Amino acid sequence: ILSCKNGHSGPTHESLQAVFDLQPFRPAVNLSNPTIANISFTLYAVLGVNEKTQMLTTFLWLRLYWHNEFLVWDPKECDGVTKISLPVKELWSPDIIVYEVDDDVSQACPYVYVNHTGHIRWDRMLRLVSSCNLEIFSFPFDVQNCTFTFGSYMHTRDVRVSPALPFKEMSLNSKRYLEASGEWELVDILGKTSILKFGIDEWDIITFWVVVKRRPVLYVVNLLIPSSFLMLIDILSFYLPPHSVDRASFKMTLILGYTVFLLIMNDLLPSTANGTPIIIYFSVCLALMVISLLETVIITNVLHHNSLKYREVPKWVRIVVLKHIANLICYRWPEDIQPPSTPQKDKPGNSNGSSGPWIIQPASRAPDQHPVSNTSALPELQQICQYLAELHAHLVSLQKESQLLDQWCHVGYVLDFLLFRIYLLIISCYAMVIVTMWCIW
Repeated sequence: ILSCKNGHSGPTHESLQAVFDLQPFRPAVNLSNPTIANISFTLYAVLGVNEKTQMLTTFLWLRLYWHNEFLVWDPKECDGVTKISLPVKELWSPDIIVYEVDDDVSQACPYVYVNHTGHIRWDRMLRLVSSCNLEIFSFPFDVQNCTFTFGSYMHTRDVRVSPALPFKEMSLNSKRYLEASGEWELVDILGKTSILKFGIDEWDIITFWVVVKRRPVLYVVNLLIPSSFLMLIDILSFYLPPHSVDRASFKMTLILGYTVFLLIMNDLLPSTANGTPIIIYFSVCLALMVISLLETVIITNVLHHNSLKYREVPKWVRIVVLKHIANLICYRWPEDIQPPSTPQKDKPGNSNGSSGPWIIQPASRAPDQHPVSNTSALPELQQICQYLAELHAHLVSLQKESQLLDQWCHVGYVLDFLLFRIYLLIISCYAMVIVTMWCIW
């Protein structure tokens, strides 16, 4: 017990010096009795998470309690003094460390508070860079669970550790004082006391689980929403006329813009995000844009390549595309055109156009219905008849080309509608899968 003098507030310097001289020794009268170290901390800030190196940087307020059996005095004899501050370097202190720490930048307070019962309180501010098993599969909606394990570095059962506050109270205090959290939000702090065994040695440890959640607003605004807008524009580009060459150039410009967007936003993605849903999301979006461009190329080929060669629409194309597929996708035919029926063999008797717009009349020069005798016909009339016949043949040829062009246009329109609906179905299923994955994880 420390001694006091009349007129002297607190223990005397001589009695304190005697305790200081015992600094190398554990402050226990009976060394078989362990020293209890009580630990509590408040998480003040989550400074950063490095996914590549699997490191978590935090700022803690650590409070450590232990009992020094040599620092005891009677407040009545010491002018009512119940608490004094002493330099920590002059006293024995437990060697409590954080096992996961890779770098400890501490602003240690050089003093401790000691009350008259011998209980010591030491407050420290720690900037810890600790290892953490980071799971970023559900980035940017990921939740990380990092571990802080407090225990003695050297003392086995001589120094026992226990929590100074309930774990729930530590979590509430951390949520109340959490500052400079940036993109991370504290979810909870859990803890458990256990014994670490290594050979015949045993250490008391306290394991804290710090659960933090990423705030996804930055990534949603800068990554997901722009990407979704570009996909929406790609979908709306199907409403451009299929026979227009502008659709293909528009889609190629869109793919180029999406690629530049991914290059610019690459710095926002974690370096170890390969295989995560967001990378799959961007990759599939780019692949869907490429598929959309290929669909446009196919339709353009149908509309331009075949129609410019004035080929007849094959019979199986008329049956499969213009009849069955058109009915399947509820294709709306123009008012002046009727859907084609099952094609029949052309007969000479129905070559006057009664079979519908899809049967082409062959161009033929009809003989003059009112022949004029060679003797009585004037050369001018014969030349006019010849011109009229050539004009008739030319008009019939133009009509045939126009009908062929219309047929191939409708084939292209039906295929375009079909592929557009398949494209919408794929995008809808893909969006549901991505949203479900993010909601589950």
